Amino acid sequence: MTAPATDERDRTGDAKRRADRDFRRELLASARAIDVFALLAVPGALIAVFALPEATRRSLVFAYTDPTLRSAFTAHYVHLSADHLLGNLAGYGLLAGVGYALAALSGRRRLFFTAFATYLGAFPLALSALNLAVPRNAIGFGFSGVNMALAGLLPILWYCYARERFFPAASVAALPAVFFGLVGWIALLALPVSTEGIGLGGLAIGVASGLLAVLYAASSEVRFPPPVREHVRTVASRPGHGDLLAVAAVVAVGYPVVGFPSDPSGGGSVVNLYVHLLGFCLGFIGPFALLAGGAFDG
Repeated sequence: MTAPATDERDRTGDAKRRADRDFRRELLASARAIDVFALLAVPGALIAVFALPEATRRSLVFAYTDPTLRSAFTAHYVHLSADHLLGNLAGYGLLAGVGYALAALSGRRRLFFTAFATYLGAFPLALSALNLAVPRNAIGFGFSGVNMALAGLLPILWYCYARERFFPAASVAALPAVFFGLVGWIALLALPVSTEGIGLGGLAIGVASGLLAVLYAASSEVRFPPPVREHVRTVASRPGHGDLLAVAAVVAVGYPVVGFPSDPSGGGSVVNLYVHLLGFCLGFIGPFALLAGGAFDG
């Protein structure tokens, strides 16, 4: 005797709904009130700074021709227009929210908040100082450099979550290959691509980064399991957890589209692609080095 197909679909749907509820309960149980407070403190600070008079905000931006230690830090928390602020708040909410969920459910809260505190406290000064390597008569401001550091952290948290929940044999040695691949993707997004002139730059960097990713994976003896369909089914069979893994992957690959527009000028300002790239690279390299060195083990 066989059950009707509709009964089978109903049972499958009920199982997925139960799995979703279990996932939400686990996520809520993993979150801590102090963590949520720390995450919400950032948009609170950005909004508070935006509420200051415009003249005060302009005094806090980083002038490349007249840099000060104070403005090197404060500029990253200053926005001169509501659109700029809202864009960075949305980016922060997406990156910090997804990143925290991955960290909480993989037992990597310490990794997340060590990086988080470093990005907020040290990165503004570092990014401003490195900005002086490109002399120009301009001002810099906005939270996007810190957001890009969070984007650099996301692949690491994705790996930690995937290893904890799905693939315990996954090796940290694969992460640099992912990094090179993302840098190549960023080059294709940010630089014009053509077969002549400057357009060769984006194409060349993209191809070179892709080759570096492949060569690194080969030299580090990273092995990609052949039964891809089985792993896809494994992820898909766990609603909630699998959804988070997929969403985080989409954000990791998709956010550079926002951070590295092909036309960085518009609205009377220019997107600082240089500081975005610095934020992304430094945001990845530091946590990866600590993770690979075992700083967060135990």
